[in-house]
Amino acid sequence: MNLAALLVPTPERWLQAACADWHTLLVDHANCEKKAASTALALIFAYPERSAQNLALARLAREELRHFEQVTRMMERLGVRFERLKPGRYAAGLRAALRTHEPHRHLDLLLAGAIIEARSCERFERLAQRLPEPLAAFYGELQRAEARHTGLYLELAAAATGDFRRRLHELLAVEAGLIERDDAQLRFHSGPPAAAAVPAADVTRGNVSSS
Repeated sequence: MNLAALLVPTPERWLQAACADWHTLLVDHANCEKKAASTALALIFAYPERSAQNLALARLAREELRHFEQVTRMMERLGVRFERLKPGRYAAGLRAALRTHEPHRHLDLLLAGAIIEARSCERFERLAQRLPEPLAAFYGELQRAEARHTGLYLELAAAATGDFRRRLHELLAVEAGLIERDDAQLRFHSGPPAAAAVPAADVTRGNVSSS
């Protein structure tokens, strides 16, 4: 993660809520994988002249869709149904901080991609240490992929401009504020749910049983 080091860790209350309500976590995780693929595709359409970037993003989009398939299979295995979830404020809050004029828009979109992947990587790693099997191994494997995705977006940002460190730090500060503030509901990239009740039995190691 190096250059994209997050400014704040995931709050403990979010981790407790996520382990207690792993059903909702899985559903929103599936949505996140679809969004990640669509983000890569949107960049390909927005900047068709950037051939090297787009080849890399095409590979990324395919991998994100494979992750969506894997999350879907995990949901089926554990008896978790798909449901429509109201989007959280994280992505919208980060997008609101992005510049809209070029070439700054392009850079900001790449940096936002790196930051989102970095937060996913951090959360996968911490969830893998707490959740029972088979989710622990599942998230541990995905963590390595998210680390690669973070690096890719940073490489693309470096290719777009020579010096992006100051802007990256500015956007990381925005992201930190979004992560630390309470949210109305649990989402994969939310802050801590405002009134999360965490049954102690749900966060212990062991095996996750079907619902």
